[in-house]
Amino acid sequence: MYSMLEILILAAGKGTRMRSDLPKVLHKLAGKSLLGHVVDTAHELGAAQTCVVYGFGGEAVPQAMAEDKLTFVLQADQHGTGHAVKQALPRLSDDSITLVLYGDVPLTHTTTLQPLVTAAGAGKLGLLTVNLTHPDGYGRIVRDADGRVRRIVEHKDATPTERAIHEVNTGILAVATRYLKRWIAELKNDNAQGEYYLTDIVALAVRDGVAVEAHQPKFEWEVLGVNSKAQLAELERIHQNEIAQALLDAGVTLLDPARLDVRGLLTCGRDVTIDVNCVFEGRVDLGDGVQVGANCVLRNVTVAAGTRIDAFTLIDDAAIGEAGRVGPFSRIRPGTTLARDVHVGNFVEIKNSRIDEGSKINHLSYVGDTTMGKRVNIGAGTITCNYDGANKHRTVIEDEVFVGSDTQLVAPITVGKGATLGAGTTLTRDAPAGELTLSRAKQLTIMGWKRPVKQKKED
Repeated sequence: MYSMLEILILAAGKGTRMRSDLPKVLHKLAGKSLLGHVVDTAHELGAAQTCVVYGFGGEAVPQAMAEDKLTFVLQADQHGTGHAVKQALPRLSDDSITLVLYGDVPLTHTTTLQPLVTAAGAGKLGLLTVNLTHPDGYGRIVRDADGRVRRIVEHKDATPTERAIHEVNTGILAVATRYLKRWIAELKNDNAQGEYYLTDIVALAVRDGVAVEAHQPKFEWEVLGVNSKAQLAELERIHQNEIAQALLDAGVTLLDPARLDVRGLLTCGRDVTIDVNCVFEGRVDLGDGVQVGANCVLRNVTVAAGTRIDAFTLIDDAAIGEAGRVGPFSRIRPGTTLARDVHVGNFVEIKNSRIDEGSKINHLSYVGDTTMGKRVNIGAGTITCNYDGANKHRTVIEDEVFVGSDTQLVAPITVGKGATLGAGTTLTRDAPAGELTLSRAKQLTIMGWKRPVKQKKED
């Protein structure tokens, strides 16, 4: 009957129990705002328009979500969910279906919502309910003797008999927009809260002969909202467990599924192994056979097949080639590309550099703004001095160079193919290809010199 879907997300609440100046819906779950999760769901459902009703925090919500192609409506004063919907009605088409979602309920599956949309498309009111063991605080679903939904009564307005009902309202519903506009106009606030309840439209639908079709989610946590930091932490672990289970089902080895955090999109090839306490942020792609050691953080990274990332390694906005080894205790900073079979060892930091095939930087070194060729060996304690206090300069190290330990390369500089730099060298001019270059002070021995002796203090 109706073909166009519009989604209305209510996101105006302050979230007092969050104890934060940040609007509740902008608090993050798995690296994305609560509202961001709901917006993603709206996009997955193919909404023609997604309208967000905001309030607390001023323009913080529209500014944070500016790239998501949303319509924003301000609810300056909060007088209940019905009042919130009313603010957005002028933006909605009479010929559409409206699905109402909540900016602080982030984990509802699209497969749970689709039956509501289908019911609304058939001229019904699709309602999402859930059975709770402890329903205190929730609106109860009141059914007649034949099991048909007749109305919703809020907890504060419910009689003792109604409070004994365990089926509760989630607030999520879908209905033809022309019905919604008619019923919202009839809402009254003669209740314990003095608010306009969106839930009152259920009784109005029954009055008008519009069938109410209730559906329930597969998992209770799909309809759990966030009102405190404790609830946010609870949903974080639920969501991370879902991600972990999906990875396990895909064949990834997780040494402890309970100690994994994915804050973005993680894709894995075959035979990937991830140790405990690893964090993946942004988009991370792990190729076949990749091993990630304990306590690593990977952010916007591609790791090609057969590479091992050892413990306590941080990789940020970089590409790691095949059959490499990085870590332990390495830091790979943005703009870095490691080619095939590159080894980066403990306490090595690399920034904005290209390291070509077979090169090794195994110990205690800093390589920044560098183009490094193939089969280069960098000795322990080597640093590229790429910053003069105002500008960054580039170091070029050609193929098969050997750099001795404790060497400083003062950029801009080029080390020619096959060159050797002696240990302790401070290189300030280009080093020619195939030659040994070094800079050292003359070694002296002062015969007969005595080390000063500390004088004893008198009592």
